Amino acid sequence: MAVERVQTIAFSSILVDTIPPEFIRSEKEQPALTTCLGCIPQVPTIDFSDPDEGNLTRLIAEASSEWGMFQIVNHGIPSEVITNLKKAGKEFFELPQEEKELYAKPPDSKSIEGYGSKLQKEVEGKKAWVDHLFHNIWPPSAINYQYWPKNPPSYRAVNEEYCKWVQPVGHRLLSLLSLGLGLEKNELKENVGGDELKYLLKINYYPPCPRPDLALGVVAHTDMSSITILVPNEVQGLQVFRDDHWFDVKYIPDALVIHIGDQLEILSNGKYKSVLHRTTVTKEITRMSWPVFLEPPSELAIGPLPKLINEKNPPKYQKKKYCDYVYCKLNKIAQ
Repeated sequence: MAVERVQTIAFSSILVDTIPPEFIRSEKEQPALTTCLGCIPQVPTIDFSDPDEGNLTRLIAEASSEWGMFQIVNHGIPSEVITNLKKAGKEFFELPQEEKELYAKPPDSKSIEGYGSKLQKEVEGKKAWVDHLFHNIWPPSAINYQYWPKNPPSYRAVNEEYCKWVQPVGHRLLSLLSLGLGLEKNELKENVGGDELKYLLKINYYPPCPRPDLALGVVAHTDMSSITILVPNEVQGLQVFRDDHWFDVKYIPDALVIHIGDQLEILSNGKYKSVLHRTTVTKEITRMSWPVFLEPPSELAIGPLPKLINEKNPPKYQKKKYCDYVYCKLNKIAQ
């Protein structure tokens, strides 16, 4: 195989109780040196079933402005739907390596869909301790089943079922976030693509790491999309940057973690904050997560909404096609 996957490296690393140097982060990034322990502020947890829409809008707008991240409970997605999603993803990553490679992202692909280990330009040659699988789950016109595993046999059915449930959550989030900016309910959704808005699923697989104090699963970043709806597993690992410190995001069973992405920060002209976050790894247990990124169509140009701009609040961001924004971000080119 042309590419050595992190899952394979992890197996050999555990035998020698060390990790290759390209996975060792600088001291300013090493989780053992940079994670704040002790008094930890909690990311807001919001009851998505609150019948008081005004209160729900206020809580979501406040969390999006102050944190750029919140967790929602009572979101309406049945527990078994999430359990089945996790089970199918875990079973895929437990397949023999040769079978997983059937879904590998082609080296010359302009899309990020497929199985792989590298997503963006690696600074100073450093690598992240993660393998992943990307594929679109909505709309049907954006789906390429070439990247949907045929094993386990349930994979397609459980992902389609999850898609059916997660879409209403995404639409409602955008409506409430729109109201939180003083806009009409549908305005944010229309400005991130309307019915052409893509739901891109990623499965992150973080194998056990003999030196979790030195490595990161995913380095510090903000999401490129509008919002992210993330299903974590029970293994601690997600961290958020706030008040110049890195804090663990508490795992809440059956909760969904919501990230405000770059496109909502741009559209809101900075009122909503795209959250800076990263992922740590553990020594004994595999961590996994299932984020769904709500992505605008590639050719859609996004900039601050005219309704939110005035003399006191001039535009803070340039209008740019989403495809150009993604290219610059992945290749570490200034926007």
